[in-house]
Amino acid sequence: MSLTDLTIAQAGAKLAAKEISAVELTAAHNAAVAALNPRLNAFITTTPEFALEQAKTADATIAAGKAGPLTGIPLAIKDLFCTEGVRTTAASKILEPFIPPYESTVTAQLKAAGAVFLGKANLDEFAMGSSNITSGYGPVENPWKRNGSDAKLVPGGSSGGSAAAVAARMALGATGTDTGGSIRQPASFTGLAGIKPTYGRCSRFGIIAFASSLDQAGPMARTVEDCAIMLGAMSGFDAKDSTSAERLVPDFRAAAARSVKGLRIGIPTEYRADGMSTEIAALWEKGVAWLREQGAEIVDISLPHTKYGLPVYYIVAPAEASSNLARYDGVRFGKRVDGEDLIDMYERTRAAGFGAEVKRRIMIGTYVLSHGYYDAYYLRAQKIRALMLRDFTLAFDKVDAILTPTAPSAAFGLGEKMADPVTMYLNDVFTVPASLAGVPAMSVPAGLSAEGLPLGLQIIGKHFDEETVLAVSAAIERAANFTAKPSLMAGGAN
Repeated sequence: MSLTDLTIAQAGAKLAAKEISAVELTAAHNAAVAALNPRLNAFITTTPEFALEQAKTADATIAAGKAGPLTGIPLAIKDLFCTEGVRTTAASKILEPFIPPYESTVTAQLKAAGAVFLGKANLDEFAMGSSNITSGYGPVENPWKRNGSDAKLVPGGSSGGSAAAVAARMALGATGTDTGGSIRQPASFTGLAGIKPTYGRCSRFGIIAFASSLDQAGPMARTVEDCAIMLGAMSGFDAKDSTSAERLVPDFRAAAARSVKGLRIGIPTEYRADGMSTEIAALWEKGVAWLREQGAEIVDISLPHTKYGLPVYYIVAPAEASSNLARYDGVRFGKRVDGEDLIDMYERTRAAGFGAEVKRRIMIGTYVLSHGYYDAYYLRAQKIRALMLRDFTLAFDKVDAILTPTAPSAAFGLGEKMADPVTMYLNDVFTVPASLAGVPAMSVPAGLSAEGLPLGLQIIGKHFDEETVLAVSAAIERAANFTAKPSLMAGGAN
């Protein structure tokens, strides 16, 4: 097995046993990034020298017997996390020259746990998208291919660069952020595990904001256990984030090894959407059977306001985005295009700095917050969001977790579904409800489509019960025994 094909757990064990060094492990991943990134465009900024410095420190830490849970583990960091001294762009031209003078809490915690940072992963601009085609630095290519075709596919979004980097064996794990499915959907498209924890579990300090009441950091990796290891390091209370929850961080890795015997698993009627593909429906039924075989009880439930999820999300998220992105004016940091006066400078800077999708969402958000429309759109959407949260609360009185598909399809081609933004928004139909309710949800790879592409199943849990989500996800993972690999990967076909 090549060094880049190890899991985080396997690499950690080898490092602890001194079978490999952190420098060797990092050098192998640096080489993989150098070989594959020119084609896949998974990283906006690479930091090979910095990574090797961190690896040398990691080896010294291991030699001293003071290794942390991620000491020496090479990770990709989504370019939405501010990293001190390393360019952070949010995949937008408006932040092209921005080098933060501070570190996000999540990345600071990963550094404290000993992780090695390979670079900043590409994403949809300001995390707005489901395909990673809206990046100001070019689209990311999915390392997977359809059977018998070399057509380029999207990796999903917004955390598409993170997903592609891990799937292609350029990194052992990656950070992502999830606002409406931006960890889970790309995980499904690239054959990875990815978890959006409960809103408030991971600090948002130092993460460039899209929609503040929805954004949540989480890990992406090749196994559920690896995600659990990363989540343990990323979680915890942060006084610098007013939405951070003051909760103890459980042993997520131990939780991933729990049995699901006796757990009640809900199957929501409303997720059987009209026009759902037969292979997605069949995979869902397989997941039900796998959990039943492992001793779980299957319970039919209803989440009646699910059908309003997408309309509510595409009112609330753009409204918050229009407020958050008002800070990008060319005055204090980032790109500036001079104009005849202050207003002209604002307009020129934003016209040059923001891409089409970001402009679209700012306009939508400004519209729904404007006088005469606030009550009709934004306030009504928030009321329905409260009803959606109540749906989940009532459902969790009856069940311990919920099982659904992650995405309505496998990865689609670059250039497909691009003409109509509404068609693109439908990719989030299964992931948005959990985001609006703030509950934890995870995608795990569970099978292949007829075209040979990964398909994921989603496990949704109660607030701050990531432990059960991880346990059920690991049960699906064991039963699915997903071992397929993409064609474009380190050590593989090129």
